[in-house]
Amino acid sequence: MRRRALVAGLLAAPGLARAEGPFPERPIRLVIPWPPGGTNDIVGRLVSEGMAARLGQPVVIENRGGAGGMLGAEAVAKAAPDGYTLVLGGSGSLTITSLVQARVPYDVATAFAPVGLMGVGPNVVVVHPSVAARDLRELQAVARGAAPPLSYASPGVGSTGHAAGAMIAQVLDVPMEHIPYRGTGPALNDLIAGRVQVFTNALAPLQPHIRSGAVRALAIAGRQRSSAMPELATTGEQGFPGIEAATWFGLLATGGTAPERILRLHGALNAALMDPEIRRRLVEGGLEVEPSASPEEFARFFAEDRARWAPVVRRAAMRVD
Repeated sequence: MRRRALVAGLLAAPGLARAEGPFPERPIRLVIPWPPGGTNDIVGRLVSEGMAARLGQPVVIENRGGAGGMLGAEAVAKAAPDGYTLVLGGSGSLTITSLVQARVPYDVATAFAPVGLMGVGPNVVVVHPSVAARDLRELQAVARGAAPPLSYASPGVGSTGHAAGAMIAQVLDVPMEHIPYRGTGPALNDLIAGRVQVFTNALAPLQPHIRSGAVRALAIAGRQRSSAMPELATTGEQGFPGIEAATWFGLLATGGTAPERILRLHGALNAALMDPEIRRRLVEGGLEVEPSASPEEFARFFAEDRARWAPVVRRAAMRVD
């Protein structure tokens, strides 16, 4: 029943009176609720360029990180419902954060109007080269003998990386200490410096560091291997099918935005995702491009994602008061 209620809330967006003139008539603001340098930033900037060309108006990026993506999401939730303020949402910033934080300044079921899904990127589990492990079985052995416990970085409390790290510790049955950062970039910097040992994140920002040897990839945390790194075995192939964490990326407007404006944005988004060059660059960055057929389809996906992560958060006792 909760899932049906969430879908109903996401789809019930009361329309505004039709504005005079075509939409959009001025630049659109796209809030990325994370600092520059992470996967969200890479994906958002690529897609914004493609959408701007099709909408005939600039799509201006605003990085607003903090609170696991909640600060940026709040800015969009409280904006005018006119389609001119969008948020690049994801499993961390919208789904997991709303499950972890006891006080969320908006109702995730009604504060946003889903526009469209961009795609899904399976997370990759990486370690600092000082960790003597080349797969998950070896990581389990190292973690069991580590004193003090190994630490795992995340882009922030309530991020996908936070939940995925808790899931890894849970499935491997090892103690690990969570170290939250203000975004992927700072977390990755400390991983490369050896201040933390484990990190789970989407592939795009990790790929160059994996190739250079600055970090070591252990597994793809998904059911299928990544087309960007097909040689890397999945967690299931290594005997740990319970470790599955993918980061999705989608576009949402403020709840109450007129349906015709949502459809205009959805069309521009899907056209951008079908652009061969944009699609190529997204795939090379580790994103499996999977545009939604309609805003309603994305709304259902959004609701189902929340239902999937809720028991993980509960079992890992991740809730923050």
